[in-house]
Amino acid sequence: MSTTTEVRSIDVSGRRLRVSVRHGADTADRADRADRADRADRADRVPLLLINGVGASLELLEPFVLALDPGLDVIRFDAPGVGGSGPAPWPYRFGGLCGLLASMLTSLGYGQVDVLGISWGGGVAQHFALRQASRCRRLVLVATATGAVMVPAKPSVLVHMVTPRRYLDRGYLGRVAGDLYGGSARSDPGQIAAAMHNGNRVGSPLGYLYQLSAGAGWTSLPFLPLIRQRTLIVAGDDDPLIPLVNARLMHRLIPHSSLHVYHGGHLGLVTEAPELAPVVDDFLLASSD
Repeated sequence: MSTTTEVRSIDVSGRRLRVSVRHGADTADRADRADRADRADRADRVPLLLINGVGASLELLEPFVLALDPGLDVIRFDAPGVGGSGPAPWPYRFGGLCGLLASMLTSLGYGQVDVLGISWGGGVAQHFALRQASRCRRLVLVATATGAVMVPAKPSVLVHMVTPRRYLDRGYLGRVAGDLYGGSARSDPGQIAAAMHNGNRVGSPLGYLYQLSAGAGWTSLPFLPLIRQRTLIVAGDDDPLIPLVNARLMHRLIPHSSLHVYHGGHLGLVTEAPELAPVVDDFLLASSD
């Protein structure tokens, strides 16, 4: 499959953002994948914007991107002050970040996109779906919740999120991965450590702090019933960071939503990518009826 991925830095509204665009396979390649050709015209697929979790650079979701349909354009970015993006000059909120993302899409030549957010990025994705509704066709929320008003993780789990140490110290991550991420990380913490240290670019501690503060006090509970996009909620049954009950709550509140529960933990999108990528693909390809 002749997909190509371009990673570069661009200037957006005075900010330097590192972005990655995976250009979908050409029409001839898509014709070779006739198993789902009756579902949709892949030549007209809406691009997918991925919004990562706190502290993670765009490399972390590489296993998921590789497992997606090669005919799909996939857009990733490093948040301000994270990975290869320039530092944020001051603290920001989700609203400001969503405006920046809309400008980024315009700079890249994209109009409407589908949006997938994982963990912290799921909060940004919810806000984007409401405030930038015309730019968001469909919404995928993975291992995420409603912000400040949610069923929280245990304090013993949350304490590991205060600093980016897990991105800096592979030995430390191996010791805490099971308790922090659950799922396969309990039996094979080395797999998580390898995934999170496989090219992941760590930003400054200040960039990490700004990410945490961006969602401080924010909650989507009041506006979830106002989300009009078709929404897929994906959650693991063993997620210490985001207990499953949060996904069930979002499913009840978002009008046009469906819930997919997988057997795994917080980073299932990485560790169970071959299982979850087709679930996301099928949702994005399904008719709007």
